[in-house]
Amino acid sequence: MKIGVLALQGDVVEHERAIRRAGAEPVRVKRPAHLAQVDALVLPGGESPTITKLLRSSQLEEPLRQRLREGMPVFGTCAGLILLSRETGDPDVPGFGALDVTVQRNAYGRQIDSFEAMLPDHALGGDPLEAVFIRAPAIEDVGRNVEVLASHDGRPVAVRQGNAIGAAFHPELTDDTRLYDALVACVRDSKRPARQDDAA
Repeated sequence: MKIGVLALQGDVVEHERAIRRAGAEPVRVKRPAHLAQVDALVLPGGESPTITKLLRSSQLEEPLRQRLREGMPVFGTCAGLILLSRETGDPDVPGFGALDVTVQRNAYGRQIDSFEAMLPDHALGGDPLEAVFIRAPAIEDVGRNVEVLASHDGRPVAVRQGNAIGAAFHPELTDDTRLYDALVACVRDSKRPARQDDAA
């Protein structure tokens, strides 16, 4: 199983390590040909306007949009979450709409306001989820088909809709791979043959 990491900006090496710990092979994605080789994609954090420009200059924007329409499993962290959203709050960053959520950029403050938190309120099973928030976006509105995977102070900070997962924090900076495990599970489910119902 090959899981791509969009290697235009952000914590590429850290995401690769997490993918390996989750039992998959990481692949750096910088061009459309790289995207065509992977079963899923991780969109790292960074500056969402800059990533949007880099997606266009590398001719990845439309191929990625098409793969998402086809249901490719995807996991966006921080800026990656913004890119996957329906409404980004920034006209320069049109979201891909893989997640029916509205987000607000940098809602948790500047770099100096970064913090770590343990999230007991989550749907991933086991111990509290360790989360690192760095200039994190806020999830302001969640569509009815979106599952909240984790919350902080009553606000959603990790969500899933179909094969798309988004987190406002940086799981790649911790040893907790449960969100990557969820992405791997999405890939396995997407590869499973559809079960045909018995004829009536």
